Amino acid sequence: METVKLYSTSSEREVYDNMAALYAIIMSLECLERAFARDSVSAHDYTTECNKLLLQYKTVSQMISQEELADFPQKYRLNCPAASRRLEVGIPSTIEHSSTSSGSISNAKHIAEAVQGFITINDALGLNMRSVDKLHPLLTDLLQSINATALIPADFKWKATFRDWLIKLNQMKASDELDDDQVRQLMFEVEQAFHEFKTTLGTTE
Repeated sequence: METVKLYSTSSEREVYDNMAALYAIIMSLECLERAFARDSVSAHDYTTECNKLLLQYKTVSQMISQEELADFPQKYRLNCPAASRRLEVGIPSTIEHSSTSSGSISNAKHIAEAVQGFITINDALGLNMRSVDKLHPLLTDLLQSINATALIPADFKWKATFRDWLIKLNQMKASDELDDDQVRQLMFEVEQAFHEFKTTLGTTE
């Protein structure tokens, strides 16, 4: 039987290698999401592995055309709804959803981290830092701190707002920048969220 070669040049081989890596990352993420849903992996291990896979996906996706990337799951008939959702959001489920600690010392720590997060994002935007690779980690840290603060209710509306921003940033390239209107809107929402965060803490103390 004659061997069928998928490529004839080194550049063509690189394309197939990137596709193979992408497939492995997506399916690994799908398995990880399902395992976490079944409580088969700890929150700490899940978060570590999920962050690693998301970073790997970001790296590999930069080597593949956007058209090929968008059609990849359907083209290769991948059944990966959990992985698709995680890639869309761009952060682990443990950060996306609330995970609070009731201890007073731990809660004070998360409140302090959230306050620092609000201030840091406002300062960054004020200094004209608007690229995705600068803002995404700041928003991720802020959302994680808000979620971890036990005194903040699960339905605190600004959690969804920041998740939406993370999804938007995750769909952009690392070097892309927010335009003036987006920066103004984000600054406004961060300021409003900070005000309501402090108000909520004041009413629950």
